Amino acid sequence: MSRVFNFSAGPAMLPEEVMRQAQAEFLDWHGTGMSIMEVSHRGREFMQVAEEAEADLRELMNIPDNYRVMFLHGGATMQFSAIPLNLTRPGDVVDYFNTGAWSKKALNEAKRYARVNIVAEHATEIPEPATWQLSDEAKYVHYTPNETIGGLQFHFIPDVGDKPLIADMSSCILSEPVDVSKFGMIYAGAQKNVGPSGIAIVIVREDLIGNAREDCPRLLDWQVQAEAGSMDNTPATYPWYMAGLVFKWLKKQGGLEKIALVNRRKAKKLYDFIDGSDFYHNPVRPQDRSIMNVPFTLANPELDKTFLAESDAAGLKYLKGHRLVGGMRASIYNAMPEEGVDALIDFMADFERRYG
Repeated sequence: MSRVFNFSAGPAMLPEEVMRQAQAEFLDWHGTGMSIMEVSHRGREFMQVAEEAEADLRELMNIPDNYRVMFLHGGATMQFSAIPLNLTRPGDVVDYFNTGAWSKKALNEAKRYARVNIVAEHATEIPEPATWQLSDEAKYVHYTPNETIGGLQFHFIPDVGDKPLIADMSSCILSEPVDVSKFGMIYAGAQKNVGPSGIAIVIVREDLIGNAREDCPRLLDWQVQAEAGSMDNTPATYPWYMAGLVFKWLKKQGGLEKIALVNRRKAKKLYDFIDGSDFYHNPVRPQDRSIMNVPFTLANPELDKTFLAESDAAGLKYLKGHRLVGGMRASIYNAMPEEGVDALIDFMADFERRYG
């Protein structure tokens, strides 16, 4: 059986090398006679997995010692609630950028617990900093560095003064180096660049832990989870194990500096092709385009179904755009090989020759 090129936004493709290692270890992990799924999360076997995963992530992201790293249930969406429940009291003001579907979901959830101020909003370009409306009294500032659906990306870290900066990095974590010390908290669902769905990475500066509201649910309290080593209840052990394999794979690739070069090269190829064609179009301002998620439309939308059917038959899977924006979207996360992008470009060029 040949592997296809999976352009899904998530759950997304994983490195083949990682999948083969997981397959080889599936029934007998390191001579235990058990799958890693079957061992106790508090046993020495899984504790080794958990400790190595955290150490490797800290090394990859150069996470300072005064930050806690957690591997939690609920995906990134659970943190939409956890953030205000850990950092605010009723009536407090919080600042949110609204640059797409996921930042909007985050701010709508925050409205349940605090007063939300919109700093800036736009779906196809990052508003200029001079236009931002930051609140003096905000308890934190939240943004989504990479909008998975719209393909809009901040290629800089917003300067928000002394306010804790919170980032939902679900679709860009580990795609390039980032200065963790600039953030109060970083969180990300695993199912794009980290591993299978079912777990979220949460990185929190220590001074922001221990301030949860009295009515904060126990499993959303960062202090509870930090003190329990992310094991206040049984964690998602298999996704955690898979994440650890992906971290080791990234280290073998040369770390985030090297993977960033590959990611930028892949994205440039695809955007250059789209920009050089009258048949395809990307709506995002060029300097604000995502290197992970590339949406595009056809000059004739009536050809969308044909494009999707033929691309699927050619082994280019899940190119349909999100229902909110339509068109097509190619997610080209770390595990997407450059050959996959080349194959997509070749298909797009052939499709344009035949239908353009």
